[in-house]
Amino acid sequence: MKTLSDVAALAGVSKSTASRALSGRGSVSRTTQEKVSTAAQELGFVPSSAAESLATGRSRNIAVVTPFINRWFYSEVIDGVESALIGAGYDLTLYRLSDKTAQRQALFDYFLVRKGVDAVIALTLFISDDEVKRLRKLGKPIVGIGGKIPHVPTFSIDDIATARRATEHLIGLGHTRILHLGGDQEHQLDFMVHSNRLAGFRQALKNAGLPHSRDFIADEFDIAGGYRGAMKALADPKGRPSAIMAGSDEIAIGAMIAARELGIRVPEDLSVIGIDGHPLGETFKLTTMNQHPATQGSMAVSQAFAQLGGAWDESDDAHLELQVDLKIRGSTAPPSA
Repeated sequence: MKTLSDVAALAGVSKSTASRALSGRGSVSRTTQEKVSTAAQELGFVPSSAAESLATGRSRNIAVVTPFINRWFYSEVIDGVESALIGAGYDLTLYRLSDKTAQRQALFDYFLVRKGVDAVIALTLFISDDEVKRLRKLGKPIVGIGGKIPHVPTFSIDDIATARRATEHLIGLGHTRILHLGGDQEHQLDFMVHSNRLAGFRQALKNAGLPHSRDFIADEFDIAGGYRGAMKALADPKGRPSAIMAGSDEIAIGAMIAARELGIRVPEDLSVIGIDGHPLGETFKLTTMNQHPATQGSMAVSQAFAQLGGAWDESDDAHLELQVDLKIRGSTAPPSA
């Protein structure tokens, strides 16, 4: 098995220079870096992760803490994180955090503190001041996705503004009987996505002078939930809305499936708009507000690397509001006469 010394000898540099060139840390000229890289490839040398960790103090491993793994938005963000980490030669450690206090305490007392991770990305989870201080004390940067966390660089979409824009698209087409299919207002995550999207929807109705009585049905934030909610809303022909603003693309797709089963044509009889940018939206010709979740994952990695490089002031509450794009497809149209 070839060693770092063999690589250094073939490249004609010292062992410490070869180590810096391969790790990407420290001052090494591009020419030297290329020589060392070529020598390593010729010899089939693969650096030991344990040895590199001892030499650099870094594990080249970043943790993502998330409440869900099997929901589309979360898996898409995680995919964006993983792609960015692989490109940089880093590993990903994934922790699914439930609402159990004991599990959360174990995560912050042991797993994130004692395990070998260089940084933590919190996905739609609020991190307390005490938890932030414990991680900062150990030199572990934190990045948040989904909402503001004091003393942590974060980014998210504006859920209120996004839902308002989606509803305004329907109003602009001439719809006045609009229903919001959204998530449960009693059971939701830290940054109140369900409530904020309902608030944005009702803001748009109020601004347009439209009534909002019996304008909301809550269910699970997935295709099945959208299907159930739409079946309730569309079953009575006399009280049907002419448009649905769904809290997510998955809810919107469920609503479109329900409409099809009831013989309701989209968009001729019913317009439907969602939020997220789900890949199935193209198949269903769904108009949506695309929030680019995979890009959010890669942005979180870039922010974590910036902190690891020292390019962030801990006293700065930096929060970036992300752009959301209206993608008009075939599921929205003016109401029929």
